[in-house]
Amino acid sequence: MTGFARTLRAAGVDAGPERLQAMVTALDHLNVLDPHDVYWAGRLTLCADPGDLSRYDRCFAAYFSGQTARPGRPAPPTVIIRHVAVPVSASGDRDTEDEEPADDVQTATASAVEVLRHRDVAGLSPAERAEVNRLIALLDASTELRRSRRLTPASSGRLDQARTIRTVLRRGGEITRLHHRAHRRKPRRVVLLIDVSGSMSPYADALLRFGHAALRSGTRTTEVFSVGTRLTRLTRELRHRVPDAAMVAASAAIPDWSGGTRLGEELKEFLDRFGQRGMARGAIVLIASDGWERGDAGLLGEQMARLHRLAHRVVWANPHKARPGYEPLTGGMVAALPHIDDFVAGHSADALAELAEVIGAVRRRSPITAAGREERNRGA
Repeated sequence: MTGFARTLRAAGVDAGPERLQAMVTALDHLNVLDPHDVYWAGRLTLCADPGDLSRYDRCFAAYFSGQTARPGRPAPPTVIIRHVAVPVSASGDRDTEDEEPADDVQTATASAVEVLRHRDVAGLSPAERAEVNRLIALLDASTELRRSRRLTPASSGRLDQARTIRTVLRRGGEITRLHHRAHRRKPRRVVLLIDVSGSMSPYADALLRFGHAALRSGTRTTEVFSVGTRLTRLTRELRHRVPDAAMVAASAAIPDWSGGTRLGEELKEFLDRFGQRGMARGAIVLIASDGWERGDAGLLGEQMARLHRLAHRVVWANPHKARPGYEPLTGGMVAALPHIDDFVAGHSADALAELAEVIGAVRRRSPITAAGREERNRGA
């Protein structure tokens, strides 16, 4: 019940300790194993406003059964009615010559979606945010392929002597075919470290949904963590098939949502517990943060250098990079920038689509100096 109340508070329901105690007291007189009794005990005690009812239904279904709507109460279908003004002549007949064709309505809708793709997610209305969330869920964030050490049969490549000799022996000593083998190719591991501090709260939801899309398209080669004042592994919570249910589970698992930022300490903890043991070796590591470091910026620089030695590529997504005149002058960004391979924005649906391409792109890079990398990343 405490975890369910925490999920409700993350969804915007004021389910405080007093209301939670009232629900527990009500369950003392009911059958706690009956979903119907649990549902009504919580609805009558935890909801204080009519607007909380729909949030309660979604959270109850997602928390106890992994569904996006309460069983037995499906959400009504959304009906969109478009009113097209048709000119009427003086005689009362419709002027068919000036009638707007139906294709114009589809063109206008597509144009609105295209404009929405470039909007900053921090300034969206609830309806616009829902549409952007749908676009993020459709992203293909599959990673690039890397060459594995394991070999597999192939039509060309190095000669597979063992298979060739076995074939010769089966054929009575006659050489009829030469077998070859080549290195297998497997998806490269991707690790996402998403800042959920107070300064990143307008973008944390969209970035976590991007992490869900990466998990859905990256099979078992993707890991997602939240960073702030604590390091939290969210891979299991975000593997839920439905994005909204995955976000509810992730919000319940994050203990430091909208808190402070200690990137240096959290990055060190990640490298000590996971990265040094193999999770970051040869991987693409994405850090989504604005660089507002409350801890020691020098520690962040040391850990970024350590991460850069382990990872294949280090990508940093800063939503503020898209603002006109932005320069990475915060202490965290100054310390991390020399160890970053790609510096991108990630403030909109279009920027997140570009970020997915950066993760999945196979590109040859010429060696550049730290100063050249800094100049490139600062470029417009």
